Amino acid sequence: MIHEKLANFPNNFLWGAASAAYQVEGAWNENGKGLSNWDQFVRIPGKTFKGTTGDVAVDHYHKYKEDVKLMKEAGLKAYRFSVSWARIFPNGKGEINEQGLEFYNNLINELIKNKIEPVLTVYHWDLPQALQDEYSGWESRKIVEDFTNYCIVLYKNFGDRVKNWVTLNEQNIFTAHGYMKALHPPGVKDDKLFFQVNHHANLANASAIKAFRKYIPNGKVGPSFAYGPAYPYSSKPEDILAFENAEEFNAHWWMDVYAWGEYPKAAWNYFASKGLAPILEEGDLELLKAGKPDFMGLNYYQTGTFEKNPIDGVTEFGHFNTTGKKGTTEDRGVPGLYKTIKNPYLETTNWDWAIDPTGLRIALRRISSRYRLPILITENGLGEYDNVEENDVINDDYRIKYIYSHIKSIREAVTDGVDVLGYCIWSFTDLLSWLNGFQKRYGLVYVNQDEEGGKDLRRIKKKSFYWYKELIEKNGNE
Repeated sequence: MIHEKLANFPNNFLWGAASAAYQVEGAWNENGKGLSNWDQFVRIPGKTFKGTTGDVAVDHYHKYKEDVKLMKEAGLKAYRFSVSWARIFPNGKGEINEQGLEFYNNLINELIKNKIEPVLTVYHWDLPQALQDEYSGWESRKIVEDFTNYCIVLYKNFGDRVKNWVTLNEQNIFTAHGYMKALHPPGVKDDKLFFQVNHHANLANASAIKAFRKYIPNGKVGPSFAYGPAYPYSSKPEDILAFENAEEFNAHWWMDVYAWGEYPKAAWNYFASKGLAPILEEGDLELLKAGKPDFMGLNYYQTGTFEKNPIDGVTEFGHFNTTGKKGTTEDRGVPGLYKTIKNPYLETTNWDWAIDPTGLRIALRRISSRYRLPILITENGLGEYDNVEENDVINDDYRIKYIYSHIKSIREAVTDGVDVLGYCIWSFTDLLSWLNGFQKRYGLVYVNQDEEGGKDLRRIKKKSFYWYKELIEKNGNE
C-alpha cells in the first residue's frame, strides 16, 4: 500500500546501535576470561581473512568509557551489546569470574549514567571452549542447563538495571555455519547433527526465557533472528513453490518454534523423511511452548530470490563472498526445494548482499502478521570499504543512503500497523567482521585498526555519525 502520509515514530522508540563481545572487546585472555570457541577457531589457518583474530578487536574492553561518551554525543537512546560467556564463566560453568561481572556492571552503569538504555544479548556466538571440549557444546543436551544457569547469573546481577534482553543471536546462522557449512566453529559438515544442535539451541532459548519470568518479571526478552524474506523469481507456480519452501525452511523453522513452540509441519515431514529431524524427548515440546518471547528480534540485511531447483540441482556449498570482490558469490540451494538466483531489480554491496529497503518493510509485516509480536530491529547496516580523507573526514554517503532508505521503510511499516520497538544500527564503531577482518566496515565511528594490528585504535566520527545524531533528534520523523 502507498500512504499519503506516514505515521510518526513513537516517542519512546529506541534509536540505538549494536555490537558483539568478540567483535569489539579484545582483552581475550585478561582478568580471568576463559577461552571461547572463536579464540581457538581463528587460530586455524585459512578460517578468517588474513588470519585476523579478536585478540584486540577494537579494544572496547579498555575503551568502553570513550565509546559510551561518543554514544551520548550521537544521542543514542539504546546500545545493544553482548556478554562473553567465557568472561563470566571461564570454564562455562562452576566458578564465576567476578572481574568479568565487574566489567559488564561498569559498562551498564556508564550507559545508564549517560541516559542510554542497555539492551543485553546473552549469547552472540562465543561459546566457552571448555564446554566444547567437555561435551561438544551445543551437540549435547547438557548445554541447556549450563546456558540457563549462565543466564540466571546475568539476570541476578544485571536485571535490576537492564530491562530489554536478547537470548540467542542469529541461531540460524551459528548453527548452520557451524554444523552444515563449516564456516564457523566447530567447523563441522553434518546435516543430521545440525538439526539436533539447532533443537538443543531451541530448548536453551526456551529455558532461558522461562527463567527470565522468575527473575525479571517486569522486563522484556526475545531472540534475535537473521531473517531475509524470500521472493519468487517469477510467477511460474514452480518458482512460487520454491519461494514458499524457502520461507518454510529458512524462516518458519525457527520463528514458529520461538513464537508457538512448534515446528512447521511441511518442513518437519520433509526432514523426517530424510532421516534428519531432531530427536525429541519427553518434555521438549512443553518446554518450547513455555518459552514464548515478548518480542521478535530482527536482524535484517537483505532479501533472497528463489526459483525451482531440480533433484539433481545446486547445493548449499556454492562460493560465499568473504573477500569483498563483487560478483563472486555463487547460487546455492537445496535440491528439490529451491535455489537462489540474482534479483535483477536490486543493487548489491561489494560482498554481493542485495540492497533492498522495501524488504525490511516486508519482513516486519510478515513477522507481525504471522506471530502477533512486537519487533525490535536488533541489527541493520551496511558493510563497505571506507576511505579516510584529509583532516580525518570520512564521507560515507552510501551508508547514509542505505540507513535512511531502511528507516523510511520502517516508518512505512509502522504506518501499516506494525509494532516496532526500536532500531539498532549495526554497528556503532567499526568492528572485527567474523570472516572479513576489518576491511568490511559497518560503524558510524571509524576505528583505526586493520588485519595486521598494531594501529592506534583512534576513533573517528564518520559523516553518518552526524547524520544519525540529527535523525534521532527528530525522532526519525521528517
